Amino acid sequence: MKPVTTATIDLAALRHNLARVRAAAPACRVAAALKANAYGHGLLRAARALADADVFAVARCDEALALREAGVAKPIVVLEGFLQPDEIDLCRQHQLQATVHHESQVRMLELARSGQPVSIWLKIDTGMHRLGFAPARVPAVLERLAACPNAAPNPRLMSHLARADDRADPYTRHQLETFEAVTRGLGAERSLANSGGILGWPETHFDWVRPGIMLYGCTPFDEGVGAEVGLRPVMTLASQLIAIQHYAAGEPVGYGGAWCCPRESRIGVVGIGYGDGYPRHAPSGTPVLVNGRRAPLAGRVSMDMITVDLSDLPDAQVGDPVVLWGCGLPAEEIARQVGTITYELFCKITPRVAVVERVGLSDSDKPTASFENPG
Repeated sequence: MKPVTTATIDLAALRHNLARVRAAAPACRVAAALKANAYGHGLLRAARALADADVFAVARCDEALALREAGVAKPIVVLEGFLQPDEIDLCRQHQLQATVHHESQVRMLELARSGQPVSIWLKIDTGMHRLGFAPARVPAVLERLAACPNAAPNPRLMSHLARADDRADPYTRHQLETFEAVTRGLGAERSLANSGGILGWPETHFDWVRPGIMLYGCTPFDEGVGAEVGLRPVMTLASQLIAIQHYAAGEPVGYGGAWCCPRESRIGVVGIGYGDGYPRHAPSGTPVLVNGRRAPLAGRVSMDMITVDLSDLPDAQVGDPVVLWGCGLPAEEIARQVGTITYELFCKITPRVAVVERVGLSDSDKPTASFENPG
Protein backbone atom coordinates (compact mmCIF):
# COMPACT_ATOMS: atom_id res chain seq x y z
CA MET A 1 0.00 0.00 0.00
CA LYS A 2 1.43 3.34 -1.05
CA PRO A 3 1.20 5.93 1.74
CA VAL A 4 -0.83 9.07 1.07
CA THR A 5 1.32 11.40 3.16
CA THR A 6 5.12 11.29 3.15
CA ALA A 7 8.08 13.19 4.49
CA THR A 8 10.91 12.81 1.99
CA ILE A 9 14.33 13.28 3.59
CA ASP A 10 17.03 14.24 1.09
CA LEU A 11 20.27 12.82 2.46
CA ALA A 12 22.31 14.47 -0.28
CA ALA A 13 20.92 17.82 0.85
CA LEU A 14 22.08 17.10 4.40
CA ARG A 15 25.59 16.45 3.13
CA HIS A 16 25.45 19.55 0.96
CA ASN A 17 24.43 21.71 3.91
CA LEU A 18 27.26 20.33 6.04
CA ALA A 19 29.64 21.27 3.21
CA ARG A 20 28.12 24.76 3.29
CA VAL A 21 29.01 24.94 7.00
CA ARG A 22 32.58 23.94 6.20
CA ALA A 23 32.79 26.59 3.49
CA ALA A 24 31.47 29.30 5.82
CA ALA A 25 33.79 28.35 8.69
CA PRO A 26 36.76 26.62 7.05
CA ALA A 27 39.09 26.87 10.04
CA CYS A 28 36.61 25.34 12.49
CA ARG A 29 35.59 21.92 13.61
CA VAL A 30 31.89 21.13 13.44
CA ALA A 31 29.54 19.85 16.14
CA ALA A 32 26.43 18.87 14.18
CA ALA A 33 23.22 19.27 16.19
CA LEU A 34 21.12 16.08 16.14
CA LYS A 35 18.92 16.90 19.11
CA ALA A 36 15.15 16.38 19.04
CA ASN A 37 15.44 13.46 16.60
CA ALA A 38 17.62 15.58 14.32
CA TYR A 39 15.06 18.39 14.28
CA GLY A 40 12.42 15.88 13.28
CA HIS A 41 14.42 14.38 10.40
CA GLY A 42 15.42 11.13 12.10
CA LEU A 43 18.33 10.77 14.52
CA LEU A 44 20.09 7.77 12.98
CA ARG A 45 19.28 8.81 9.43
CA ALA A 46 20.87 12.22 9.96
CA ALA A 47 23.85 10.73 11.78
CA ARG A 48 24.59 8.50 8.80
CA ALA A 49 24.32 11.38 6.35
CA LEU A 50 26.39 13.74 8.53
CA ALA A 51 29.17 11.27 9.25
CA ASP A 52 31.78 13.84 8.17
CA ALA A 53 30.98 16.11 11.13
CA ASP A 54 33.63 16.15 13.86
CA VAL A 55 31.22 15.70 16.77
CA PHE A 56 27.51 15.06 17.14
CA ALA A 57 25.62 17.29 19.58
CA VAL A 58 22.47 16.03 21.29
CA ALA A 59 20.39 17.51 24.09
CA ARG A 60 20.09 14.56 26.45
CA CYS A 61 21.82 11.35 27.41
CA ASP A 62 19.07 9.12 26.00
CA GLU A 63 19.65 10.61 22.54
CA ALA A 64 23.36 9.87 22.85
CA LEU A 65 22.67 6.30 23.98
CA ALA A 66 20.41 5.72 20.97
CA LEU A 67 23.33 6.64 18.74
CA ARG A 68 25.75 4.42 20.62
CA GLU A 69 23.32 1.47 20.58
CA ALA A 70 23.07 1.87 16.82
CA GLY A 71 26.84 1.57 16.54
CA VAL A 72 27.73 5.25 16.12
CA ALA A 73 31.27 5.65 17.44
CA LYS A 74 31.79 9.34 16.67
CA PRO A 75 32.33 11.68 19.65
CA ILE A 76 29.06 12.96 21.11
CA VAL A 77 28.52 15.98 23.33
CA VAL A 78 25.42 16.09 25.52
CA LEU A 79 24.36 19.73 25.53
CA GLU A 80 22.31 19.56 28.75
CA GLY A 81 25.01 17.43 30.36
CA PHE A 82 24.43 14.86 33.07
CA LEU A 83 21.39 15.71 35.18
CA GLN A 84 21.77 13.03 37.84
CA PRO A 85 24.77 11.16 39.25
CA ASP A 86 24.17 7.88 37.41
CA GLU A 87 24.47 9.74 34.10
CA ILE A 88 28.12 10.40 34.92
CA ASP A 89 28.66 6.65 34.70
CA LEU A 90 26.79 6.60 31.38
CA CYS A 91 29.13 9.28 30.08
CA ARG A 92 32.10 7.21 31.15
CA GLN A 93 30.75 3.93 29.78
CA HIS A 94 29.80 5.36 26.39
CA GLN A 95 32.55 7.94 25.98
CA LEU A 96 30.16 10.88 26.03
CA GLN A 97 31.28 14.46 26.44
CA ALA A 98 29.16 16.51 28.82
CA THR A 99 28.26 20.16 29.06
CA VAL A 100 28.61 21.51 32.59
CA HIS A 101 26.44 24.56 33.04
CA HIS A 102 25.34 24.56 36.69
CA GLU A 103 26.76 24.33 40.20
CA SER A 104 24.87 21.09 40.82
CA GLN A 105 26.80 19.37 38.04
CA VAL A 106 30.16 20.48 39.38
CA ARG A 107 29.16 19.11 42.76
CA MET A 108 28.07 15.81 41.22
CA LEU A 109 31.47 15.42 39.62
CA GLU A 110 33.24 16.21 42.88
CA LEU A 111 31.17 13.65 44.79
CA ALA A 112 31.15 10.90 42.16
CA ARG A 113 33.12 7.72 42.66
CA SER A 114 36.57 7.79 41.11
CA GLY A 115 36.70 6.60 37.54
CA GLN A 116 37.49 7.59 34.02
CA PRO A 117 37.47 11.40 33.72
CA VAL A 118 34.62 12.91 31.73
CA SER A 119 35.39 15.34 28.93
CA ILE A 120 33.72 18.66 29.71
CA TRP A 121 32.34 21.60 27.73
CA LEU A 122 31.93 24.43 30.24
CA LYS A 123 29.00 26.66 29.40
CA ILE A 124 29.19 30.39 30.07
CA ASP A 125 26.12 32.60 30.21
CA THR A 126 27.02 35.57 28.00
CA GLY A 127 23.46 36.84 27.76
CA MET A 128 21.10 34.03 26.78
CA HIS A 129 20.21 33.78 30.49
CA ARG A 130 19.09 30.19 30.32
CA LEU A 131 21.99 27.86 31.12
CA GLY A 132 25.59 28.59 32.01
CA PHE A 133 27.83 30.19 34.61
CA ALA A 134 27.98 33.94 34.98
CA PRO A 135 31.29 35.24 33.58
CA ALA A 136 32.55 36.28 37.01
CA ARG A 137 32.21 32.69 38.26
CA VAL A 138 34.12 31.04 35.43
CA PRO A 139 37.64 31.24 36.92
CA ALA A 140 36.53 29.59 40.16
CA VAL A 141 34.61 26.86 38.34
CA LEU A 142 37.62 26.14 36.14
CA GLU A 143 39.78 25.83 39.27
CA ARG A 144 37.35 23.31 40.76
CA LEU A 145 37.26 21.27 37.56
CA ALA A 146 41.07 21.29 37.38
CA ALA A 147 41.18 19.92 40.93
CA CYS A 148 38.52 17.28 40.26
CA PRO A 149 39.90 13.91 39.08
CA ASN A 150 36.54 13.03 37.53
CA ALA A 151 36.80 15.94 35.06
CA ALA A 152 39.17 15.52 32.14
CA PRO A 153 41.75 18.28 31.78
CA ASN A 154 41.37 21.18 29.38
CA PRO A 155 37.61 21.65 29.21
CA ARG A 156 36.25 23.40 26.17
CA LEU A 157 34.49 26.72 26.71
CA MET A 158 31.17 27.46 25.10
CA SER A 159 28.23 29.84 25.11
CA HIS A 160 25.04 30.28 23.10
CA LEU A 161 23.86 33.20 20.98
CA ALA A 162 20.39 34.47 21.79
CA ARG A 163 19.71 36.83 18.88
CA ALA A 164 21.93 35.78 15.99
CA ASP A 165 18.81 35.34 13.84
CA ASP A 166 18.67 39.14 13.58
CA ARG A 167 21.79 40.40 11.85
CA ALA A 168 20.99 43.99 12.85
CA ASP A 169 20.69 43.32 16.58
CA PRO A 170 23.77 44.57 18.48
CA TYR A 171 23.19 42.05 21.27
CA THR A 172 25.24 39.43 19.42
CA ARG A 173 28.18 41.81 19.45
CA HIS A 174 27.68 42.23 23.21
CA GLN A 175 27.70 38.45 23.70
CA LEU A 176 30.79 38.07 21.54
CA GLU A 177 32.68 40.70 23.52
CA THR A 178 31.63 39.12 26.81
CA PHE A 179 32.76 35.68 25.64
CA GLU A 180 36.09 36.99 24.40
CA ALA A 181 36.73 38.84 27.65
CA VAL A 182 36.08 35.85 29.90
CA THR A 183 37.92 33.27 27.75
CA ARG A 184 40.88 35.32 26.55
CA GLY A 185 44.25 33.89 27.50
CA LEU A 186 42.88 30.64 28.92
CA GLY A 187 44.24 28.52 26.07
CA ALA A 188 41.04 26.51 25.81
CA GLU A 189 39.13 25.53 22.69
CA ARG A 190 36.09 27.75 22.31
CA SER A 191 32.64 27.48 20.73
CA LEU A 192 30.03 30.20 20.31
CA ALA A 193 28.49 30.13 16.83
CA ASN A 194 25.18 28.49 16.08
CA SER A 195 23.75 28.57 12.53
CA GLY A 196 23.11 32.32 12.75
CA GLY A 197 26.63 32.93 13.97
CA ILE A 198 28.13 30.73 11.27
CA LEU A 199 26.45 32.61 8.44
CA GLY A 200 26.06 36.10 9.85
CA TRP A 201 28.78 36.69 12.42
CA PRO A 202 32.15 35.23 11.33
CA GLU A 203 33.83 36.76 14.40
CA THR A 204 31.96 34.19 16.51
CA HIS A 205 33.48 31.13 14.83
CA PHE A 206 36.43 30.50 17.18
CA ASP A 207 37.50 26.79 17.23
CA TRP A 208 34.15 24.99 17.02
CA VAL A 209 30.85 25.83 15.35
CA ARG A 210 27.53 24.18 16.22
CA PRO A 211 25.17 24.21 13.22
CA GLY A 212 21.56 23.23 13.73
CA ILE A 213 18.74 24.47 11.51
CA MET A 214 21.05 25.25 8.58
CA LEU A 215 21.95 21.56 8.32
CA TYR A 216 18.29 20.90 7.58
CA GLY A 217 18.17 23.48 4.82
CA CYS A 218 16.56 26.50 6.45
CA THR A 219 17.90 29.99 7.03
CA PRO A 220 18.64 30.80 10.66
CA PHE A 221 17.65 34.42 10.07
CA ASP A 222 14.30 36.03 10.63
CA GLU A 223 13.99 36.85 6.93
CA GLY A 224 14.74 35.06 3.66
CA VAL A 225 14.96 31.36 2.88
CA GLY A 226 17.70 28.76 2.92
CA ALA A 227 18.40 28.86 -0.80
CA GLU A 228 19.48 32.49 -0.46
CA VAL A 229 22.37 31.41 1.77
CA GLY A 230 23.32 28.35 -0.26
CA LEU A 231 21.28 25.72 1.57
CA ARG A 232 19.08 22.95 0.20
CA PRO A 233 15.82 21.81 1.83
CA VAL A 234 16.08 18.39 3.44
CA MET A 235 12.45 17.59 4.30
CA THR A 236 9.63 17.74 1.77
CA LEU A 237 6.23 17.08 3.30
CA ALA A 238 3.75 15.91 0.68
CA SER A 239 0.33 14.34 0.29
CA GLN A 240 -2.25 14.09 -2.50
CA LEU A 241 -5.69 15.20 -3.54
CA ILE A 242 -8.24 12.66 -2.31
CA ALA A 243 -11.38 14.45 -3.54
CA ILE A 244 -12.50 17.49 -5.55
CA GLN A 245 -15.83 19.19 -4.91
CA HIS A 246 -17.75 22.06 -6.53
CA TYR A 247 -19.62 24.68 -4.49
CA ALA A 248 -21.58 27.81 -5.26
CA ALA A 249 -20.50 31.28 -4.23
CA GLY A 250 -21.15 31.89 -0.54
CA GLU A 251 -21.06 28.23 0.49
CA PRO A 252 -19.02 27.58 3.69
CA VAL A 253 -16.18 25.09 3.71
CA GLY A 254 -14.97 23.14 6.74
CA TYR A 255 -15.45 23.40 10.49
CA GLY A 256 -17.15 26.54 11.72
CA GLY A 257 -17.76 27.83 8.22
CA ALA A 258 -14.67 29.97 8.72
CA TRP A 259 -14.14 30.28 4.97
CA CYS A 260 -16.84 30.81 2.36
CA CYS A 261 -16.48 30.45 -1.38
CA PRO A 262 -16.02 33.93 -2.87
CA ARG A 263 -17.27 32.63 -6.21
CA GLU A 264 -18.31 29.34 -7.73
CA SER A 265 -15.38 27.30 -6.47
CA ARG A 266 -13.54 24.07 -7.08
CA ILE A 267 -12.38 22.76 -3.69
CA GLY A 268 -9.71 20.09 -3.31
CA VAL A 269 -9.43 17.85 -0.27
CA VAL A 270 -5.85 16.87 0.65
CA GLY A 271 -5.05 13.83 2.79
CA ILE A 272 -3.14 15.55 5.56
CA GLY A 273 -4.14 17.31 8.76
CA TYR A 274 -2.99 18.16 12.24
CA GLY A 275 -2.98 14.44 13.03
CA ASP A 276 0.02 14.26 10.69
CA GLY A 277 1.66 17.37 12.11
CA TYR A 278 0.40 19.99 9.68
CA PRO A 279 -0.25 23.06 11.87
CA ARG A 280 -3.89 23.38 12.87
CA HIS A 281 -3.66 27.15 13.10
CA ALA A 282 -2.49 27.58 9.49
CA PRO A 283 -4.73 30.38 8.15
CA SER A 284 -6.73 30.35 4.96
CA GLY A 285 -4.48 31.52 2.16
CA THR A 286 -1.47 29.50 3.31
CA PRO A 287 -0.01 28.11 0.08
CA VAL A 288 0.42 24.51 -0.99
CA LEU A 289 1.77 23.21 -4.30
CA VAL A 290 -0.58 21.12 -6.45
CA ASN A 291 1.38 19.65 -9.37
CA GLY A 292 3.95 22.36 -8.71
CA ARG A 293 1.44 25.21 -8.83
CA ARG A 294 0.29 27.24 -5.86
CA ALA A 295 -3.15 26.89 -4.35
CA PRO A 296 -4.39 28.53 -1.13
CA LEU A 297 -5.66 26.78 1.96
CA ALA A 298 -9.42 27.31 2.27
CA GLY A 299 -10.95 26.81 5.70
CA ARG A 300 -9.78 25.25 8.93
CA VAL A 301 -7.27 22.42 9.12
CA SER A 302 -8.91 19.16 10.24
CA MET A 303 -7.29 16.17 11.93
CA ASP A 304 -6.90 14.20 8.71
CA MET A 305 -7.58 16.65 5.88
CA ILE A 306 -7.17 20.16 4.60
CA THR A 307 -9.17 21.88 1.88
CA VAL A 308 -7.63 24.07 -0.80
CA ASP A 309 -9.12 26.34 -3.45
CA LEU A 310 -8.45 24.84 -6.88
CA SER A 311 -10.57 27.33 -8.78
CA ASP A 312 -7.52 28.62 -10.64
CA LEU A 313 -6.20 25.09 -11.27
CA PRO A 314 -8.84 23.52 -13.52
CA ASP A 315 -6.57 20.64 -14.54
CA ALA A 316 -5.97 19.36 -10.99
CA GLN A 317 -7.30 15.83 -10.50
CA VAL A 318 -7.83 13.38 -7.66
CA GLY A 319 -4.53 11.64 -6.95
CA ASP A 320 -2.37 14.62 -7.90
CA PRO A 321 0.59 15.33 -5.59
CA VAL A 322 0.46 18.17 -3.08
CA VAL A 323 3.57 19.63 -1.42
CA LEU A 324 3.02 21.28 1.98
CA TRP A 325 6.61 22.47 2.35
CA GLY A 326 10.04 21.57 1.05
CA CYS A 327 11.16 21.41 -2.58
CA GLY A 328 9.49 24.29 -4.40
CA LEU A 329 7.80 25.71 -1.31
CA PRO A 330 10.18 26.88 1.43
CA ALA A 331 9.32 25.79 4.95
CA GLU A 332 10.28 29.29 6.07
CA GLU A 333 7.36 30.72 4.11
CA ILE A 334 4.90 28.34 5.72
CA ALA A 335 6.30 28.99 9.19
CA ARG A 336 5.85 32.74 8.78
CA GLN A 337 2.30 32.30 7.51
CA VAL A 338 1.53 30.20 10.58
CA GLY A 339 3.36 32.41 13.06
CA THR A 340 5.97 29.88 14.10
CA ILE A 341 9.46 28.74 13.10
CA THR A 342 10.66 25.93 10.87
CA TYR A 343 12.09 24.05 13.85
CA GLU A 344 8.57 23.54 15.21
CA LEU A 345 7.11 22.53 11.84
CA PHE A 346 9.72 19.79 11.47
CA CYS A 347 9.56 18.52 15.04
CA LYS A 348 5.76 18.13 15.02
CA ILE A 349 5.53 15.61 12.18
CA THR A 350 3.74 12.58 13.67
CA PRO A 351 4.43 8.83 13.45
CA ARG A 352 1.77 8.10 10.86
CA VAL A 353 3.64 10.07 8.20
CA ALA A 354 5.73 7.68 6.11
CA VAL A 355 9.39 8.57 5.68
CA VAL A 356 10.96 8.36 2.25
CA GLU A 357 14.74 8.62 2.06
CA ARG A 358 16.21 10.18 -1.02
CA VAL A 359 19.80 9.03 -1.19
CA GLY A 360 21.11 11.41 -3.82
CA LEU A 361 20.29 13.41 -6.90
CA SER A 362 20.86 10.40 -9.12
CA ASP A 363 18.42 8.39 -7.03
CA SER A 364 15.62 10.94 -7.02
CA ASP A 365 13.35 8.69 -9.01
CA LYS A 366 13.79 5.65 -6.78
CA PRO A 367 13.38 6.61 -3.12
CA THR A 368 13.33 4.03 -0.36
CA ALA A 369 10.25 4.21 1.87
CA SER A 370 9.98 3.34 5.54
CA PHE A 371 7.42 4.01 8.21
CA GLU A 372 9.68 5.61 10.78
CA ASN A 373 8.59 8.78 12.52
CA PRO A 374 10.74 11.65 11.23
CA GLY A 375 9.75 13.86 14.14
